Amino acid sequence: MNYVIDPPRQPAVAVLGAAAKFPVRRIFCVGRNYADHVREMGNDPKSEPPIFFTKPADAVVGDGGAIPYAVNTSNLHFEVELVLALGKGGAEIAPEQALEHVWGYAVGVDLTRRDRQAEAKKGGAPWDAAKAFDNSAPIGAITPVANGSHLSAGRIWLTVNGETKQEADLSDMIWSASEIIAHLSRSWTLQPGDLVFTGTPAGVGPLGPGDTVECGVEGLAPLRFTIAAR
Repeated sequence: MNYVIDPPRQPAVAVLGAAAKFPVRRIFCVGRNYADHVREMGNDPKSEPPIFFTKPADAVVGDGGAIPYAVNTSNLHFEVELVLALGKGGAEIAPEQALEHVWGYAVGVDLTRRDRQAEAKKGGAPWDAAKAFDNSAPIGAITPVANGSHLSAGRIWLTVNGETKQEADLSDMIWSASEIIAHLSRSWTLQPGDLVFTGTPAGVGPLGPGDTVECGVEGLAPLRFTIAAR
């Protein structure tokens, strides 16, 4: 096929132990998916359905990258998350079959313009400026699912300049991976190449130029990146 301009490059993520990469179609993200603060306030963690937002596929940044401090913010925050890499699509997926759609897992960080998010919340506006910006989805190498073994528990953590900022267990998630996929597939037809960021535990905070972020999920390849000047 001929195009009037050069087609954009295909965003892709490294696969652990392989030369071939995982092509990225779309990035879905889940908001407020760890129960610590919700239960602390005496509320039912599942009193409301999960909240979803998206990022562009070309927001991905691989392990070891230097990410320029984002424009249009003075309050850039980190949010470590388990990421699902889908190898099979579908709509109206039953929770019991949802994990069959997961090709692999990775650790990722949902970088957030917290000041823009606060403005959006106050004004009832979409979160695009807060979440869907350039280089906002650093992600480590994807570990393929081995012999049907899926992640439902294990340590998730993040450090900034060697200081632990976030630490929790995947079992603390309000909505499990299978429930997230099922909910997503009611609003979108999921496709191979979709990534799903599954939410972050407590402890999010700001980053500045010169900061080094290291993070991981038990059993997966770690992720490391630095924040550079604009």
